[in-house]
Amino acid sequence: MNRRIVGQQLRYFAFLLILLMLILNAAPQGVLAVDKLVGIHTAQSVSQCMPWIAQETGLFQKYNLDFQLIYIGASPLATAVMLGEDAEVSVGGGSAFVRAFVQGATDLVFIGAVKNILTHAIMTRPEIKKMEDLKGKKVGVTRIGSNSHYFTVQAMRRSALDPLRDITYIQTGREADALIALISGSIDAATVSPPFDAMALDKGFHPVAYGPDLKIPYAATGLGSRRSVIVKRPQVVGQFMRVMAEAAKILHTDREFTYKVLEKRLRVNDRKILDAAYNTEIKALDARLNIKTEAIQAILEEISQVDPRANKVKAQDLIDRRYLSEMEKSGFFARLWTEKR
Repeated sequence: MNRRIVGQQLRYFAFLLILLMLILNAAPQGVLAVDKLVGIHTAQSVSQCMPWIAQETGLFQKYNLDFQLIYIGASPLATAVMLGEDAEVSVGGGSAFVRAFVQGATDLVFIGAVKNILTHAIMTRPEIKKMEDLKGKKVGVTRIGSNSHYFTVQAMRRSALDPLRDITYIQTGREADALIALISGSIDAATVSPPFDAMALDKGFHPVAYGPDLKIPYAATGLGSRRSVIVKRPQVVGQFMRVMAEAAKILHTDREFTYKVLEKRLRVNDRKILDAAYNTEIKALDARLNIKTEAIQAILEEISQVDPRANKVKAQDLIDRRYLSEMEKSGFFARLWTEKR
């Protein structure tokens, strides 16, 4: 090859190398690579608004996460997406998670929780005075196997009704759609969580079963992942948990900002409804994201009635507390809750 041509090529590659070095040196010092993470939430509600708060306040960017939040309005469908490896973390109801684990999907794991009791309400017309009056009626739930379905079953067991025979379950998909169906008269009652119970109350409906009074243990809003994801990306999942912890503090301490987020995401600007929803939920939410074994055990006991394999599973088998323990032992929680925003 002609020496002149070779010399030109060497000078060209040298120029590219120098240019690359200049670009790298010009990058801001201390900037870390952004990690992509896909997450799911299963309800448009107060108890699942922390990812919204994190998005609105830039918390994901603070922890170098390029976070994609996907709404899937039913826990069974969300669990299927998790098992299909199309998402790595979830914020949602625990029943489908536990059911899948019992059936052999032991890669699923809870890494924290937002709510360990159910705060749903069964809202119905004024002429239906008590649970027993629902016999033979249609009750709207989001999905069979969802939080709203489980609450309805538990509420019926606390009355004289048979949850398998005495009512017809209508799957509405979203709680908002359950409320619409109730208002239109196509169902007789709807099982909804805040703020939709307050919306129903505002429309003249009333509760015949009220979660905050019943205090049914249940992993109502859990923070979940897969063990395989934690093995491959432990730091990234840890960053997500710190984001959720900071968002939880905002949720618990900054009512006005939380209302702005809920107004934007839920399109609700009625202060009375927001107050009712927030006041009900905040008492039931765990400020430090603790997942309680009794909340999972309650689901296992329910599943065991139709699947004996649940009797061989311990609630602790579904929990990985490493991130909760790390935030406690490192002083992260202590600093977070003493710092002013």
